[in-house]
Amino acid sequence: MFEFKPDYEQTKQRIEAFWERELIDRPVVQFHLTKPLEEWVPLPTSQHATPADRWLDAEYQAELALASLSNQEFLGDSLPAAHPNLGPEVFSAFYGCTIEFGDYGTSWTRPILHDWRDADKLRFDWNSPYLAKLREMTDALLAAGAGRFIVGMTDWHPGGDAIAAFRDPQQLALDMIDHTEEVRALLTRVEADYFRVYDMFYEKLRVAGQPITSWTRLLWDGRYYIPSNDFSCMVSKAMFDDLFLPGIVNECRFLERSIYHLDGPGALRHLDSLLAISELDAIQWVPGAGREEFDRWIPVFRKVQAAGKGLQVNCRFTEIDQVIETLDPHGLYLTVGGVSSHEAAEALLKKLERWSVARR
Repeated sequence: MFEFKPDYEQTKQRIEAFWERELIDRPVVQFHLTKPLEEWVPLPTSQHATPADRWLDAEYQAELALASLSNQEFLGDSLPAAHPNLGPEVFSAFYGCTIEFGDYGTSWTRPILHDWRDADKLRFDWNSPYLAKLREMTDALLAAGAGRFIVGMTDWHPGGDAIAAFRDPQQLALDMIDHTEEVRALLTRVEADYFRVYDMFYEKLRVAGQPITSWTRLLWDGRYYIPSNDFSCMVSKAMFDDLFLPGIVNECRFLERSIYHLDGPGALRHLDSLLAISELDAIQWVPGAGREEFDRWIPVFRKVQAAGKGLQVNCRFTEIDQVIETLDPHGLYLTVGGVSSHEAAEALLKKLERWSVARR
């Protein structure tokens, strides 16, 4: 189905088993492995005057994705996929936030809601140039990737993260006390807009014959996504449960498959609330820079698995034996760093297969 992934159907079956917390031959495992330099396709050269010009050049971004994916090998369950990307605050830009584009793959917006009395003036702009650009970039990727690679959705960040962009995270932290009902009302309105824009791109991708994926390289033929609320590290469990949890539950009900992006130790206080969402399929735990050691988070991993949820674990190649000693392969999705060669990749896959046979 995809030239860059001849064994796509086997990987798809493993991912389907992951969603059901079942096991075919081994857990889902993905890693980055590049081809030898002598086999590389040259990357397109940027002649853009500004970072914004480069970010917004749909044809250039599609050519860059094609060349970059051409230079990788997709062993295990690694997927050749690309998605249109204007940065993590693009959803907020649909309401009027201006995106500032940086040199090194980062973008950001500035707050636009300075007084809650103006909240009703915040409206989703279906004629937003950023929305039009995402459609253009999706079309360009679909053309470049036809028969070669998967095209996914952008990084949406609706809900609490969108409102944090409208207000500024520190200001929103105060609003959680002083403007609780205004926050609640805006969350409800933003949620409805998000479902509509999600469906716009869902239909576009499905009509083009694509499975649904995004920046987390799982997939599903129906509605799949990665609910998140990075702002949640700044609020108490009680505030999270009152204001944000209902929207996350609604998002999980809207989706057919979901893996929650739990980002940073400050967000761990919300884990129990998330595990109680029956419609949520899995948890992606991201501890943050400087805290990545696998053994540090074994109690968290075990708690997720004990709750009957799927689990994504980011680990190093040298930590695989610890993974095998401490976790259950059922419903496990591994993203492994430090896989440096074909031989290392094959050794990793065989080790995981032997583990799975022993745990069936």
